[in-house]
Amino acid sequence: MQAFAAPAQALVARMTAAAAAEPHRAVAFQGAPGANSHVAANEAFPDGLPLPCFDFADAIDAVKDGRADCAIIPIENSLHGRVADIHFLLPESGLVITGEHFLTIRHALMGTGTRDAVREAMSHPQALGQCRHWLRAHGIRPVNYPDTAGAAALAAERGDPAVAALAPPGAAALYGLNLLATDIADADHNTTRFVTLARGGRPPVGPGPWMTTLIFAVKNVPAALYKAMGGFATNGVNMTKLESYQAGASFAATEFYADVEGKPGDPGLDRAIEELGFHAKWVRVLGTYARARERG
Repeated sequence: MQAFAAPAQALVARMTAAAAAEPHRAVAFQGAPGANSHVAANEAFPDGLPLPCFDFADAIDAVKDGRADCAIIPIENSLHGRVADIHFLLPESGLVITGEHFLTIRHALMGTGTRDAVREAMSHPQALGQCRHWLRAHGIRPVNYPDTAGAAALAAERGDPAVAALAPPGAAALYGLNLLATDIADADHNTTRFVTLARGGRPPVGPGPWMTTLIFAVKNVPAALYKAMGGFATNGVNMTKLESYQAGASFAATEFYADVEGKPGDPGLDRAIEELGFHAKWVRVLGTYARARERG
């Protein structure tokens, strides 16, 4: 809690105490109260108790330690792509993906003075990237901070009219800031996809249709990825996302994150994963969950 700016600490303390009293209802999220992840937690779990955590690792640890039933974590954004570090944190966490949620993002500029006085805007790198054209057009320098609402709390603590924050509009009221500009993202379709992480042993809940997320590493042979993907095509399994990433000190993009439609037990997906296993060094399913939005 001490990592948050002073204006956020009382809110964090109250929310942490409420979650500690009923950990089975607690939903961990990264950021200070008022962050987009807080909004997502309220939407996805209207009966839950949001638990603020300073960074993604803290939110994951809250679930692993039993202080929260689950965590809701942003994984990708329609404007700025994937969220940094998540592809490394997910496999290492030991948690499983149990759901997804899509949140329409509305960024606002807020501070203690007027918009004309603002020279710097603090926020999460994702938020800054999603508003980079607007900031450049208004001569405002972006400054990285671990989360959006936390930046709002810090702007309130500093009280410098030249330093503002980019955060969800509701954060201005939480921290007593002036709302200087709203809806400043560089595109109207700005949407973030969140995933819910929980401890293992939970069967998928809901009527479907289903999504399955998996990671794998291909062998270091020619056409390895092409061969690994063949089973999905021949078995009629739709792959909605495929991303490569580097692990360790290697510069070879041999590890991949994939989302596919269906669930284990479906004959086509089972055959596709079996064939993938033949061409990969290893395959790991990170979770199966109800699809929140149709792809395409």
